[in-house]
Amino acid sequence: MQVRKMKFARAIGVMAALAVTTIGTMVSAATGPGYDDPTNWPQYHRSYNAWRFSPLDQINKANVKRMHVAWIHQPGAVTHGLQATPIVIDGVMYSIAADNNVFALNAATGAVLWRYTPKLDPVVREVFYGSASRGVTVGRGKVYIGSLDGRFIALDQKTGKELWSTQLTNMRAEGGALFSSPPQLAGNTLFGGTTGGDQPIIGKIYAVNADTGERTWTFEIPRDDPKSWPGDSRKRGGGSAWLPGTYDPTSDTIYIGTSNASPDFNRDDRMGDNLYTATVLALDAKSGKVKWHRQEVPNDTWDFDAAYESLLVPSTDGKSALVHLNKNGFVYVMDKDNGSMLNAWQYTENMNWAKGVDPKTGLPIEPNYPETGKTKLHCPNLLGARSWNHGAYNPGTKLWYSHGMEVCNHVTSAKQEPVMGISSLTLGLSDIRLTDPPGKKADGWLGAFDPITGKQAWKVRFEMPPLSSVLATGGGLVITGDMRGVLYAFDADNGRELWRFNAGSGARGGPISYSVNGKQYIAIPTGLGSHAPGFLTGAFPQIRDLPGGSALMVFSVD
Repeated sequence: MQVRKMKFARAIGVMAALAVTTIGTMVSAATGPGYDDPTNWPQYHRSYNAWRFSPLDQINKANVKRMHVAWIHQPGAVTHGLQATPIVIDGVMYSIAADNNVFALNAATGAVLWRYTPKLDPVVREVFYGSASRGVTVGRGKVYIGSLDGRFIALDQKTGKELWSTQLTNMRAEGGALFSSPPQLAGNTLFGGTTGGDQPIIGKIYAVNADTGERTWTFEIPRDDPKSWPGDSRKRGGGSAWLPGTYDPTSDTIYIGTSNASPDFNRDDRMGDNLYTATVLALDAKSGKVKWHRQEVPNDTWDFDAAYESLLVPSTDGKSALVHLNKNGFVYVMDKDNGSMLNAWQYTENMNWAKGVDPKTGLPIEPNYPETGKTKLHCPNLLGARSWNHGAYNPGTKLWYSHGMEVCNHVTSAKQEPVMGISSLTLGLSDIRLTDPPGKKADGWLGAFDPITGKQAWKVRFEMPPLSSVLATGGGLVITGDMRGVLYAFDADNGRELWRFNAGSGARGGPISYSVNGKQYIAIPTGLGSHAPGFLTGAFPQIRDLPGGSALMVFSVD
């Protein structure tokens, strides 16, 4: 691994020991519940603006080399790793493991306070995307999950007792559409989307009353528009919203990204723009109606979802911009109030699916579409310029820290009749192989960028693309992990490695930081999971030898 430093035009830093109260004052206006209390990690991204930033600075650049294991929790099943981002509120940690196993722990000791294991419909054993769970949501005295058999479930926050359960998807009729990510709160509305972008279905986003579980609205992602979906292609159009959305309480707006259209790599039967797939949606939280939309990949034929997080950061005019990374290797910078383009910049180093993106219109320039019966090399690959693991923004450095993967794929597009079934995939191809970029060796990196301009501050190279999310802290640290199970703390200003720990199995979930009784902790879920590592073996055969695991590692400094 090596660090490449870049000249950066403006002054970056705040001092490593910048007080928690100072940073809290800088950013509290646009954050959300729990941000005024820096000891908590109260929601999936910690704050409404999706920064994944903790202002805590007790663990910092000066002492992180002394960071050691405080406690470890092994939640049971190890075959599918840990993909979740834990939640911590008032000294209690809430999280979830494979197969929707939910647990509450004493956040200082790891002692189990309660567990909940749902009785899942046996149909989940037949589903392609089964077992993965990315987290829980806590609020209104409840712990909420999206289940692997298509339900929203509410548990009592203190006891783990089930309070209500609402069945939202018909899994056998909808290709096994399920919830792999936690639903999010928008006031008293609980909302979330399902898997299904690779299935011949109509993908949906659901909303229920957070107190009762009663349905309030449902949004169908493939828009009912014959210009967008010729013939009856909409009925098989796929589309999903499989990652958590974010919520802006100042405007009562939900921001949520959607997946690719189906079939993924063949467009012969869907020659429209295929709204609202590969789109960032701004929805009214109460009604689910569209306030605005930004389709990043019209007629997506590369599996370039727009499902990733919507980051809200200060822009040059003093307002908040919405910054969104697409799997296609470009970052789209938009006005959060109307979706108008402010900028677009290239994120990945290797890109040939289009000549570029027009920063004024947000549309691709000369896209290089897959063609039926032909084999083409496309960069980036179907997993994207980054996998779904999230980046982090530090308001002190004004930098966004995020991973990337430099991997391409050879795809042979093929016309494929849709097959309805619980685990059916309609990919529209006869062959796909991940491979090195032309003239280079495939690898991965962690980079630091100005999220508005794309100006790079530094970049650290990895042998294989890291699949962990990233944490930024007020102590000047950037925390993450790699596929071999090595956990890292980097200097937020220059990318210098300050600490590492071998956890034994790769990191796939979301690291967090919190404090209990005046002591700061950093928690990092470990254990590879999901299909991404398996797909990557084409370019990185060494992945086959990586060990499984499932352990929540928690660290502190004495």
